[in-house]
Amino acid sequence: MKNNTKIGVRINWVFFGTSNFSIIVLDELKSFGLIPSLIVTTEDKLKGRKLILTPPEAKIWAKENNISHIQPQNLRNPDVVNMINEYGDNWDVFVVASYGKIIPQNILDIPKHKTLNIHPSLLPKLRGPSPIQNAILKENETGVTIMRLDAEMDHGPIVTQEKIDIDWPPYYQDLEKISGEIGGQLLIKILPDWINGKIKEKEQNHHQVTYCKKVEKADAELNFSDKPELNLRKIRAYHLWPGAYFFDNQKRMVVKKARMEDDKLIIERVVPEGKKEMNYEDYLRGRK
Repeated sequence: MKNNTKIGVRINWVFFGTSNFSIIVLDELKSFGLIPSLIVTTEDKLKGRKLILTPPEAKIWAKENNISHIQPQNLRNPDVVNMINEYGDNWDVFVVASYGKIIPQNILDIPKHKTLNIHPSLLPKLRGPSPIQNAILKENETGVTIMRLDAEMDHGPIVTQEKIDIDWPPYYQDLEKISGEIGGQLLIKILPDWINGKIKEKEQNHHQVTYCKKVEKADAELNFSDKPELNLRKIRAYHLWPGAYFFDNQKRMVVKKARMEDDKLIIERVVPEGKKEMNYEDYLRGRK
């Protein structure tokens, strides 16, 4: 059992996570002395043009921090419960942040104080796998929610929420970072009272639900017939992946940085197909 001295209580817990958002949360929790006994993450996957087998970010973090980890393929396999309990028993709480799989109820109910999820949106808005990108695309504010997970996607009752103060629209990388940090801070703030039964959860307003889907490469194509602000939002939402793009002389041009000026879209940095990132003005001069 971990001795989490900075938050004043001893907590025996498991973390479920996969992506970079998970790492931001884990780093924030670690800074407060809250370190999991076990990390549950997804399988290694083939990535890139060369299809290199690549571990998820949470597995890399676990190894760097000497934390045990497991990578179950199918959470509905009854052996998964035994796999988790091999690393401890009498779990206090499970914490989920960008894990990427629906967790069945029999696993959610293992810990005494159930399972909490850190979700980067103001639920019930933007349930689903891409809330940060879709907040940038469609909203004028966002925040972070800690909820108790049930077996449905982002459906469970809210424990706490906080809005994010940031210039709008932000770049994905900036919003992801501040969302993860706030999520970790919120968890630190509420966890002792949650475990002591002092927090009353609140059911989501299911009539106000909005959803977001998994991002596809085609979503990031720019259309210069659209309003400039929509294209700016696409550029900032997708600047890490898949990269907002348009075609110039039948070659893909990925836009990495842009701004608005006098209601016009000003493209600043691009990656022309087959070349390195450069100033857009330099590209235009070289094309002449």
